[in-house]
Amino acid sequence: MTYRHAVALAAVLLGGVGAAHAQTLPSYMAPISGLTATTPAETATKDMLALNTGMFELYGDAAKVFRANILAKHPVILGLFSGAGGKFTLYQPGKPPLDAPSVPIVYQLLKSVGHSTMALAEVVGPYVNNPDNKSWLGSMKAYRSRMQSALDGLDLTPMQADWRDNNRTILQNNLAFMDDCIAKGVIPFDVLETFGKKQAPFLAKNVTWAAQTQVNHWMTVLGDWKKMLGPDWDKAYAASNTIYVARQNNVLFSVLAQFFPPEAINDRLLLIETVSFTTTQADMLESLTRIIADRSVGSLFFGNYHLMDYELMGGDARAAIIAESAKRGMTPFLPPVVPFGSNQWPTLITTGPGPATIADLK
Repeated sequence: MTYRHAVALAAVLLGGVGAAHAQTLPSYMAPISGLTATTPAETATKDMLALNTGMFELYGDAAKVFRANILAKHPVILGLFSGAGGKFTLYQPGKPPLDAPSVPIVYQLLKSVGHSTMALAEVVGPYVNNPDNKSWLGSMKAYRSRMQSALDGLDLTPMQADWRDNNRTILQNNLAFMDDCIAKGVIPFDVLETFGKKQAPFLAKNVTWAAQTQVNHWMTVLGDWKKMLGPDWDKAYAASNTIYVARQNNVLFSVLAQFFPPEAINDRLLLIETVSFTTTQADMLESLTRIIADRSVGSLFFGNYHLMDYELMGGDARAAIIAESAKRGMTPFLPPVVPFGSNQWPTLITTGPGPATIADLK
């Protein structure tokens, strides 16, 4: 028996001590003993709710078996976000997991310089036009030292010449802005705005080159894996993770989609939303297993294999929202109804006016 279970059992026993036995308890039990009152209705409600909480333990045990069965029959590819441009792992039946080589380090160098520039706006943002607050100076001076070290070593990094020149300009501009702020002891908004506009075209080049490096690498990896798997590719599952801000034009998912037919989207090719940039392979496998297993349950009870990919109460809730809105004289505002098993991209797909890329902002 675990400590937690022992404590729970003691609480139950002590709470249920009857009046006839209360006087026989030793003195050291007095602070925690006492009579409790539970109505039959409360007990019945608790027992019924326990069915739901107990389900998760049963499901967890079953999921281990489901996961083993899936991996024994299907190749599985996981594309996980990372600061190094992603991590791809291939699971093949009967073989150890295969980790793909990393994106070339120049990808990280390009992003690091770009992020350093935008980080400056975060550092000074709370103190713009506030000459009386100098609390940002220490952070700025410390970051300036790192910026100078990066510039000093730039020529030794594995980066082609024109890219290196662009990054030299970015770093030099960063240092000039920092020196100006430090010397004046204040961050005027017009100076910050000018700095942002000055850096934008150089940052845009870094974004372009980083994207090209990342995409070229992963398309090469996936192309090789598809060739290696041969016919087994047609029964492979693949999933990548995303948080809210990265779900639109998600790089890893978009690359994966080039190697799967359109009908595989939301079927064998999944975009799994998470709450943090990084997640573990175990968590991704657990999520993928749950999705696939729930599909069989939906088919068993309702005759539709993809029903459980959707909020189960969503359709009835939609009807209820429409009805409740009518009662309140409101016009319902809801997305279009889409069929179970839709192969649309799992992100925004409706076109409209307005910029959609950095290039559109020029």
